[in-house]
Amino acid sequence: MNDLSKTREAWLHKAATIFRPRFEEIGMPLPEQLHLSVGFGPDGHGGENAVIRGVCISKAGSEDGVNHVYISPELGDTAVVLSVLLHELVHAADDCQSGHRGAFAEGATRLGLMSPMTTATPSIELAAELVTIAETLGDYPHGKVLISRDRRRKLVDPSGQAMPPQSEGPLSSGPKKQSARLLKAACNQVDCAANGYTVRVTAKWLALGAPMCPMGHPMETEPVA
Repeated sequence: MNDLSKTREAWLHKAATIFRPRFEEIGMPLPEQLHLSVGFGPDGHGGENAVIRGVCISKAGSEDGVNHVYISPELGDTAVVLSVLLHELVHAADDCQSGHRGAFAEGATRLGLMSPMTTATPSIELAAELVTIAETLGDYPHGKVLISRDRRRKLVDPSGQAMPPQSEGPLSSGPKKQSARLLKAACNQVDCAANGYTVRVTAKWLALGAPMCPMGHPMETEPVA
């Protein structure tokens, strides 16, 4: 029988408990109840070339009025998962009302997350704290899934020789990716005259670099956690 105290969900809840006092300190308390899960969330995964790292659902989007947070199963690094969880908990504290601006951006910044807010990477200081928290919690009990072909697990034959990665066959039972899916890019610079300026762009061109707003600032893409 599995030890439920060592599940991924239990691990995430323990991490959230550690984070709770930080939210109290910045005057942005977390909801008393949260649903924390590992999964792709309602928008699915990012296809062959992208990873949606996390998703938070507002209370209005849940039948029981509780925020749901999904951490992508494509993530396996403990410190990275903690960073993404912290990001999504800011959304939960804000109940998804501000997107990646306003109260979200202010709270995330005070917690040590840095721009661009759609990815909100941890500062050097926060990254060090996350490593310490990871040591306290122990390794994230999850084997990441390999949706993208270039992230497939490298196979080894019985003799120990590396085998070429499989090139045929589906990676999951889900629908095939949309080859020409458009992503939204927006200028989220608070002090920019073009704040809110949006365009649509394909993943192919985003791979070469983010578009610039009319004022010359790199634009942030969505959907990203």
